[in-house]
Amino acid sequence: MSVRSATLAAALAGALTAGGAGDTPVRAQAPAPLTDAITALGDFSYEARVEASRTIRRADAAVVVPALLNAAQTHPDTYVQFRAAVILSGYPGQEVNAYFREALASRNDRVRAVAYERLAFRPDPELAEQLLAALEREGSEFVRPQLIRALAAHGAHPWVQAQLTADINRGETAFRSAVIEALGEQRAAWAAEPLLSLAADEGPLRDDALLALGKIGDDRVMQILQATPIDSSSPDQPIVSATLCLVDADCPMHVDYVIAAVEYGVERAGNDQALLRAAASAAAALAMAGHADVLDGLLDAGVDAVNPGRAPIALALGTIALRTPELAFETIAAREDLDDVLLLLRDAFEMLDEDLAEERFYILMRDTYWDGARTERARAAAEAAMLVLEF
Repeated sequence: MSVRSATLAAALAGALTAGGAGDTPVRAQAPAPLTDAITALGDFSYEARVEASRTIRRADAAVVVPALLNAAQTHPDTYVQFRAAVILSGYPGQEVNAYFREALASRNDRVRAVAYERLAFRPDPELAEQLLAALEREGSEFVRPQLIRALAAHGAHPWVQAQLTADINRGETAFRSAVIEALGEQRAAWAAEPLLSLAADEGPLRDDALLALGKIGDDRVMQILQATPIDSSSPDQPIVSATLCLVDADCPMHVDYVIAAVEYGVERAGNDQALLRAAASAAAALAMAGHADVLDGLLDAGVDAVNPGRAPIALALGTIALRTPELAFETIAAREDLDDVLLLLRDAFEMLDEDLAEERFYILMRDTYWDGARTERARAAAEAAMLVLEF
């Protein structure tokens, strides 16, 4: 083991026990350094907040979980409540689950958003009707997207299906876009009919509807595109290609086009931002569907790119990593330019600011690092990720 690996292993000693907190409630007294670290989660200094998070993550789970529960529920600083909830989301246990059920009704907008987002990754059918009721009263524009994603994850409930199907065609464009994206992520075949209608329209949500139908795998979208074709010179063409690939229509050709469009968009970033954004979005959709060659193409174009070309690539990479962390990490770990890729990913995390999803990515890195069954290369990549991403 290298000196750097040995140092990190010592620093991560608490993380090994973090995965074994189990369901047994423990109320050990939190030591002063841990209490101070939790308070520092709300510090004005970014460096102080990062160091505080590291201290907490590496503490003994038997002590840190009760301390985080107490902070998330009672700390006078509402931002500390939020950050405590985010870190708490990475621990198992009945007390943690009970906290997040109660947090659905929190007065703290950020805490509510974390609770909803957690349900998008860990659906609980018993809460579907509670989520529906929350949609009627949730007024925070910051919170509603997470609530929508949580609802979409509970799409087996007929009332949820009825609500979200109706919401495709009502409300402001940004709200409708969030609904459509969530339905695509959940492969909600029951929502295909209104999405097909949108895909046939030249309105602002056409691209969203096309990608959602591609993720769902509804090949009727090919008939829509034949009837209302998009001009091949349009910046929306990468979205069309990704959609067709997702429904298995001559996929290799469309993959090649999307990668070429990303490369061309980076070269002309100052003059063709619309094409680059569309190409990056298309590449993200294909990568999340398992096309590792597209992710490699995205990384090849992005690692040496400068703004304004770098930002759309970074955002696409961040979306892939946060929505499908295992798929993203498999490709990232195999790269020879790992440090450069991780710097691009760090840019993405800073722009996206999705705390809970980032915490999920950290948990994957931690578990990979400690998993003796993983290859040495994968464990080294996880170590590098934790250092570069400041976990």
